[in-house]
Amino acid sequence: MKFTRIGVIGAGTMGNGIVQVFAQAGFSVTMIDVNQTALEQGLGNIGNSLSRLIKKGTLSEADRDATLSRISSDTHLGAVADCQLVVEAATENPQIKEKIFRELATIVPADTILASNTSSISLTTIAAWVPQPQRVIGMHFMNPVPLMQLVEIIRALQTDDATHAAIHALSVTLGKTPVTVKDGAGFVSNRVLMPMINEAAFVLYENLASAEDIDTVMKLGMNHPIGPLALADLIGLDTCLSIMDILYREFRDSKYRACPLLVQLVAAGQLGRKTKKGFYAY
Repeated sequence: MKFTRIGVIGAGTMGNGIVQVFAQAGFSVTMIDVNQTALEQGLGNIGNSLSRLIKKGTLSEADRDATLSRISSDTHLGAVADCQLVVEAATENPQIKEKIFRELATIVPADTILASNTSSISLTTIAAWVPQPQRVIGMHFMNPVPLMQLVEIIRALQTDDATHAAIHALSVTLGKTPVTVKDGAGFVSNRVLMPMINEAAFVLYENLASAEDIDTVMKLGMNHPIGPLALADLIGLDTCLSIMDILYREFRDSKYRACPLLVQLVAAGQLGRKTKKGFYAY
């Protein structure tokens, strides 16, 4: 399949990062969000990200301008009707995602690939929401999208070989390293990562050590570039809790029970960097 126009649903941290990566690779991209303010913030974040690349000497001003010229935005899903690929990067909420996919199926052609950036929701379930479910696939980017190398490709039970081959090749074109996994709660990345973050939260909750010391142990002892609690703040504690809840529900195993401290912080609206306070203050 030849891709020329890409639609991205969601202008948040992941959505605008995905838009930037596609636009930098030369694709025309339409970014969709129900909120005009969110679209403006997303475009602003892309501009800031590109400016940082210019300061690092890895991007020219001409390339920045060309990248921005390939990006359009809209508050209506109908704006992606001519796209060959639509990547959903909305809130990690099954009800919201189902509404988006069911509506997309009435808008785009039957051969448009529908991808989800979901970090934990079953792709087999998502595929069942639309006609031609063989065109549905997981395209899970890592945060921050412009800098992280991995794209975790998740095959739904219904995903056909042609869809997988097209998305695998496209990921390489974007300069990413694709890794294909089967559909399962949390896939590989979050099946491993989120329990580690949750356990770090338990260590803090039990007053074994401070947040700073827990992260220092993991950075200096295990060579992690960032500690698990700082990483949780970067991801968003609400997202972490949502993924833990999905793992707990899917596996019915107490080892996936969310730490009470994580639950409390989310209830208090202390979600990490995006609210200026989580395990750390910003």
